[in-house]
Amino acid sequence: MSSSEFMTTEDGLDVFLPGELPLLPLRDIVVFPYMVTPLLVGRSRSVAAVEAAMDRDKFLCVVAQKEPETEEPASDDLYRVGTVIKVLQIIRTPDDTLKILVEGVARVHVRDVFDADGFLEVGVDEVEEIPSTGREIEALSRSIKERFKEYVRLNKRLPDEVLLSVLNLDEIGRMADSISAYILGKVPVKQELLEEPSLEHRLARINQILANELDILEIEQRIEGEVQSQVQRNQREFYLNEQLRAIRKELGYTADEDSEIEEYHRKIEESSMSPEGLEIARRETGRLERMSPMSPEATVVRNYLDTLLSLPWKKKSRDRIDTAKVRERLDADHYGLEKVKERILEFLAVYKLTRKPQGTILCLVGPPGVGKTSLGRSIAESMNKKFVRISLGGVRDESEIRGHRRTYIGSKPGRIIESLRKAGTRNPVFLLDEIDKMGNDFRGDPASALLEVLDPEQNHAFSDHYLEVEFDLSNVMFITTANSLHTIPPALEDRMEIIRLPGYLEHEKMIIAERFLAPRQMKRNGVAKWPGGFRKSAFQTIIDGYTREAGVRNLEREIAGICRKVAKHHAEKGKFPPAVTGDTVAKYLGIPKFRRKIVDREPEIGLVVGLAWTMAGGEILEIETAAVPGSGKITITGNLKDVMKESAETALSFARGLCREMSGDWFKKKQIHIHVPEGAIPKDGPSAGIAMATAIVSLLREVPVRSDVAMTGEITLRGRVLPIGGLPEKAVAAIRAGSRHLIIPKENEKDFMELAPVIRKQLTVHLVEQMDEVLDLALVGGNRKTVRRRRTATARSQAVPAAGRK
Repeated sequence: MSSSEFMTTEDGLDVFLPGELPLLPLRDIVVFPYMVTPLLVGRSRSVAAVEAAMDRDKFLCVVAQKEPETEEPASDDLYRVGTVIKVLQIIRTPDDTLKILVEGVARVHVRDVFDADGFLEVGVDEVEEIPSTGREIEALSRSIKERFKEYVRLNKRLPDEVLLSVLNLDEIGRMADSISAYILGKVPVKQELLEEPSLEHRLARINQILANELDILEIEQRIEGEVQSQVQRNQREFYLNEQLRAIRKELGYTADEDSEIEEYHRKIEESSMSPEGLEIARRETGRLERMSPMSPEATVVRNYLDTLLSLPWKKKSRDRIDTAKVRERLDADHYGLEKVKERILEFLAVYKLTRKPQGTILCLVGPPGVGKTSLGRSIAESMNKKFVRISLGGVRDESEIRGHRRTYIGSKPGRIIESLRKAGTRNPVFLLDEIDKMGNDFRGDPASALLEVLDPEQNHAFSDHYLEVEFDLSNVMFITTANSLHTIPPALEDRMEIIRLPGYLEHEKMIIAERFLAPRQMKRNGVAKWPGGFRKSAFQTIIDGYTREAGVRNLEREIAGICRKVAKHHAEKGKFPPAVTGDTVAKYLGIPKFRRKIVDREPEIGLVVGLAWTMAGGEILEIETAAVPGSGKITITGNLKDVMKESAETALSFARGLCREMSGDWFKKKQIHIHVPEGAIPKDGPSAGIAMATAIVSLLREVPVRSDVAMTGEITLRGRVLPIGGLPEKAVAAIRAGSRHLIIPKENEKDFMELAPVIRKQLTVHLVEQMDEVLDLALVGGNRKTVRRRRTATARSQAVPAAGRK
C-alpha cells in the first residue's frame, strides 16, 4: 500500500482507496458511508469526473457545495469533509446527463483541490473515527432507535422497510450513519454529522435532531388533521347547499337570488368590520336568505347590509405630516388667521411624534365671510385628508345626527355615518358648519346628540340608531364653525376648543383683495388677460365706500361686479378699458353705499370720539353731551341698550364726584343730555364708559376735548378703567377716522402687543388705569395737576367716617 492510499472495510473485506480521486460536487445532498442513493449528473465537469472514475476503479469523492447556485465551484465553495463513493450503476440519457447509483464507502478529509483533464481532482485523507463504548453509548443507541421508530411512523415519505434495515444493523457507527442519511434535514445539519469524528458526540447530535424533527412532525400531523376535518366539513356543507339549492329551485327561487346571497357572504368575510359588525351582518344575511325576495323587509335588510359593507371600518388616508408643506399650503389659501394655522401645525407636530390620533375638536367662531368654511377645506387638503362638510343650520331632528331606527322602509343612517361612507376613509376632516344655528322641537335636540360625537372620551364607540353597531370616530378631525357662542349649549361648548376669528383688518382686506379675490374673479369672468387690472386705490375705495363687513364676501362680490362690466366693455368694443383706480370705481359700482366717518374738526366741549365693535368690524362713536334746563337728571338717546345706559349713569356719578364744586346749584337748574348719533342702530356694551365720563367732565369743566384722540374702556365709580374686547377692530376704526392717539385700558396691553405692526405705527397708544390719566390725555391744555388735586381731595372726603361729618 502506497503512502497516498488508505484502507477501509466494505462488506467485511478490506478495500484499498487511492489518495487522489475525481471530485463530484453535490447540490442539496450529503452522502454518508454505507448509503446507497441515485444521483443525477449534468454538469460537464461532473460528467467528466464520473467517466474518469469508471475508467479507473469506479471510486469518486463527493463533497457538498456551500451554495447550491454556484455553477463552477472552486475549493472555497466546497466543504472540507466528503465521502468516497463507489459507482454501482450508470445510465446515459439522450440529453447527455448521467444517472448513477452510488454507495458511500468512507469519510475523507479534502486535503487539496486541483484541475485534471476537464474535471476537478482532490487529494483526500481518511477521517479516523473516535470509537466510544460504555453505558452512555448504549443509552444513546437505544434512545435513537426508539425515536427513529416514531420518526418513520410519522413520516409518510419513509417506507417501513427502512426501519427494518436500520434496526438490524449491529454496528452502532453504521447505524448512526444510516439514520443520518434518512433524516430529512438541511445540508449544513447533515454536513455537521458527516464531519463529526466522535461517535458519542455524533449520536448525541442525532438524538437531538430526531427530537426536534419529531416535534415538527407532530405539529404537521395535527395541522393535517385539522385541515382534513375542515375539508370534510366543507364537503358536508357543499352537499347540504346543493340539496338546499335543489329545494329552492323547486319552490321557484331563481339563481340570481342565490348568487346575491353568496355575494353578501363573500363580501362580509372579506370585509374588515368589527367582530360585532360581522356577527350582525351574518345574522342579517341569514334572515335575508329565508325571506321572500319581493317582501318589503328584504329591501330594508339589503339596504342595511349595503350600508355596513360600504363603511370605511379600517381604511385610512395617509396623512401629510410635513409641517413646512402644510404651512405653505395654508398660507397660499388664506392670508392671516395665524392662531388657526398655529393650532393645526401643533396638531401635526404632536401626531408626528406620537403617531396616535388626537381627539381634536376645533370651533372657529367669527362673523360671516372671514373664511371659516374654506379654511376647513384648506386644512383637509394641506394634510392630504378627505373633506366632509355638513351644514347644521336649521337642523331640528335628532335623527339627522344619530340616524333612524330600522322600523320602516326608507330608514337611513344619520348624516355623520352617511358622510363617512361617502368619504371612504375613517380619518377625514369633518366640518360641522353653522353649529350655532341648530334648533330643537318635539323630535329631539340635535345639539345633545352631538355631545357624544364631539367628546374624545366617547366617540371611539359612536352608536348610530340605524347601524346598531359601534363605530370609531376617534380618528376624525372635527372642525365646527359658528357666528356666535351665545346659542351653543354650555355642555357642547365645553367639548370644543374655541378659536376666535375676529375678522379681517383693513390692511388685510387690501392684501386679500390684491392676492386672492381679484385674480380669482378676473379668471372666472374671462378677463384674466386684462392688462390694466385693479390699482390699490380701487381696493381702498371699495372697502371704504361699498362694504361694511368683517369678512371679504361683499368685497369679492363688488370686485366680481367690476369684472363683469369689464367683460361687457370688451365684448362691445373689442378692447379692455384702462385700469380701475379709486377715482373710477364709482363709474362701475355707482354712488358709494357707505360714508366713511372722518374726525376733521376743531376740539369741542362735550364731544368725544368713542369706539365700538360690530359684526362688520370696528366703528367710531361721536358721543355728544349738552347741558339743558332741568332738575339734575340725565337724558340718554341714540337707541342705547341697558348696559350702555348703566355705563352712562356710572360715568355721570363719577363726574359729579370729581367736580363736587358744581354738584349743588348747577344740577338743581340743569341736567345733562347724552346722545350717540345714528339712532337707528342699536348700541350696547360698557366699553364707551370712559368716553362718556370724559364728555361729561369736559362739559362741567368747560374744557374742550382733543379731536385726534379716540378712547375705549369701561369705567367704575372709583374712576378705574377696566379692560374691553374687540381692540383690533376698534384700532382700525380709529385709524380710518383720522385719530392719531388711542387710549385703552392698561389690562389690554397683551391685546395691544398682538396688533399688527402697521397699526402700531399709525397710532400712538396710551395705556391707562385711572380716569385722571384719561382726562390728562384727552382734555386740551393738559389739566393733569388740577384734576389730580381735585381727585385726591374727593378721595379724602370719601374716607372720612360718616359719624364725623357735619
